Amino acid sequence: MLLTTKKEYPMREYTPERLRHLTLLAEKYPTALSAYSEIIRLEALLRLPKGTEHFMSDLHGEHEAFIHILNSASGVIREKIDRLLGDTTPLEERADLATLIYYPREKLPELKARQNDLDGWYQRVLLQLIDLCRLVSSKHTRRHVRAVMPKECGHILDELLHAHFEDHDKEQYYGEIIASMLRYGLADQYIIALCEVVKRLAVDRLHIVGDLFDRGPRPDMILERLYQYHDVDFQWGNHDVVWMGAAAGSPPCILTVLKTTLAYNNVDTLERGYGIPLRCLEHYAEEYYAQSDLTRWMPHADPNATDVRPANLARVARMHKAVTVLMLKLEAEVIARNPDFEMQGRDYLRQIDYDAGTVRCGGKVYPLLDCDFPTVDPTAPERLLPREEDIIARLVRDFKGSEKLQKHVEFLFSQGSVYSCVNGNLLYHGAVPMDEEGQFTAVRFWDAEYSGKRWFDCCDRCARMGYFAPEGSWQRQVGQDFLWYLWCGAVSPIYGRSAMTTFERLYIADPATHAEIKNPYYRLINDPANVERILAEFGLTAPNSHIVNGHVPVRAIEGEKPVKGGGKLIVIDGGFCSAYHQKTGIAGYTLVYNSHGMTLRTHQPFESIEKAIHEDEDIESSSERIYTAPRRILIGDTDEGQRKRTEIDDLEALTEAYGNGLIREKME
Repeated sequence: MLLTTKKEYPMREYTPERLRHLTLLAEKYPTALSAYSEIIRLEALLRLPKGTEHFMSDLHGEHEAFIHILNSASGVIREKIDRLLGDTTPLEERADLATLIYYPREKLPELKARQNDLDGWYQRVLLQLIDLCRLVSSKHTRRHVRAVMPKECGHILDELLHAHFEDHDKEQYYGEIIASMLRYGLADQYIIALCEVVKRLAVDRLHIVGDLFDRGPRPDMILERLYQYHDVDFQWGNHDVVWMGAAAGSPPCILTVLKTTLAYNNVDTLERGYGIPLRCLEHYAEEYYAQSDLTRWMPHADPNATDVRPANLARVARMHKAVTVLMLKLEAEVIARNPDFEMQGRDYLRQIDYDAGTVRCGGKVYPLLDCDFPTVDPTAPERLLPREEDIIARLVRDFKGSEKLQKHVEFLFSQGSVYSCVNGNLLYHGAVPMDEEGQFTAVRFWDAEYSGKRWFDCCDRCARMGYFAPEGSWQRQVGQDFLWYLWCGAVSPIYGRSAMTTFERLYIADPATHAEIKNPYYRLINDPANVERILAEFGLTAPNSHIVNGHVPVRAIEGEKPVKGGGKLIVIDGGFCSAYHQKTGIAGYTLVYNSHGMTLRTHQPFESIEKAIHEDEDIESSSERIYTAPRRILIGDTDEGQRKRTEIDDLEALTEAYGNGLIREKME
């Protein structure tokens, strides 16, 4: 049957392509009534509050702090518990409930063991979790809430969350269902399910603004957790792209990854996390560097690590030194075959006078702090020994053969990009390269000129070439070299500094050579006009648009503020990794963007998941409102809302096509 409506439609043009599209749509909505029903559902959805977005950056392998902040939704869940239960519930009980939600499988046995009246405790906790679930699900459709529930017990949870108490006595209704759970021994299963639903509904989408890898102990654990997450996207950081290049089989990227991993004594990431053995490298280092001075090569040892014995640190230091020299050889080759990188003079093995023990750097000559290069031929310093060629071939095979690493890197490519525009906000890790006058830097690559957004898009395409182009093709080689350039290049939008001064810090005493000068961007973003110009370059001109930036830790301890550009740009790198805590004075920022506006949360150091579970130790955090929306932000105001409007437009066209006979309804 055809449904009549008073709505007037403009005369539509039905091109052959449009009719084909509507014919396909008619397979899903075979009658006008089914199409109108979906239009009504979508229009209702547009009037719901937007979901909560959660922004994090620069995690640098700090997996325990990351997992805790993810589980707690940056403190949002604890705030909702306090709001729901209030001061009438003891603080200790609210803390127990919060920890139970964060770590239900770990905390539940401990809480049960404390109870004298276990059935009474079960009833109280289940009622609290049901009420909390009702609170966090209030801005979601029933259809969406059903979709996030575990299939095994979803119908019971649906009844609990959506019961109408004008028809039921609440206490009796809940009491009977909970009594049945207890009778059949299902209370634990339902508690765990409710805890997971609360966490799932508290955050709709997670944005990681770069640098998952390096420094911290287990970036692989972070990625494994994110792989299971319901909705996440990445804006690549320079520490990410070099791992992406390593997974693609780029020797310079592999050696760079190894150098950083060994410098921070994070061998577990490679050996236990990704199954990449380092035995051949260890034997090579013992053969050539057994008598070397290792003073400058000792790793940054975490005092809490399980193995900081001198013998182990010396073993890592030998590999660190061996890998660094290998890396310098490969860097010289990359620089030679890519003149567009404009890195001539940074091929330092070619700048050394091996007889004099000096090196040319920035137009000056400096004495070397370490003249030990047992595998370098001064007449052809980049040439690899046969033994080194074999080691590199093995490493390439092992990096490309690690199933877990390949899974994680493919995930980074599929869910990630150099930048993203999401719900009116611009997200990127590093910088939009600018000159001193505030103009977007013009970059010449492969006989074309790029700047601003066009340069970002070029970088994204080239990065993907390095992983996805056919093996052995020139595109793959160019793309892999470019992934290395994104790690350390002067106009890389992911790096944003003049140079990566690894060589200078290891081999030259003069601290002036160690400086990694920030792009003028970092000074210019204090001016709101420059931030507005960047937003406009990416097509974002709405008053509520912001830039969310990572990469450069905010030195809060020195009074630096994370909010810049008149409130339009927020730097959310607050030093998540423990290696940065002394520099920043805090342990990271997260940004929460909900239907009321944006809130920046500042976090203090997190000790351990074990203490969180057993002592209810939460991350100490403070909040600052960055942006308050003039009215509540609805789904209709978001990117999802725009997509829904497109769907509505298509469905309206379908109903019109049914009405004028262009497409026939399929009547039962």
